[in-house]
Amino acid sequence: MRLVDRSDFRFPVIVYTSNIKVLRRPVESAQYCSEDYRKLLSAHGFIVSMSRKGNCWDNAVTESFFKTVKAELLWRHAWMTRQEVEQAITSYINDFYNPQRLHSALQWKSPLDYERNAA
Repeated sequence: MRLVDRSDFRFPVIVYTSNIKVLRRPVESAQYCSEDYRKLLSAHGFIVSMSRKGNCWDNAVTESFFKTVKAELLWRHAWMTRQEVEQAITSYINDFYNPQRLHSALQWKSPLDYERNAA
């Protein structure tokens, strides 16, 4: 009996439905580290980027962002549906986090203001 790698099924969906050529860190990361899978990604022009095992600092900015979203939005409400959560997160990012929320790492500017000044 051959074990089936679920990433074999996910890859065609990613390739044919996305213009983005950088993949996010998956929850089930072991299968995404396989040499065959990384070669397949590279052959299709994807950039393979993984942090080292057990090193949270490689992903500190992303981890900090998700902690902020959870603390400032998600943990403060009792959500009834997935759609309600998705809409709230979209609104939080587009209407507050990017245009208004000041960040110490961005010289106390919002991400949009910082990006405009950097251009």
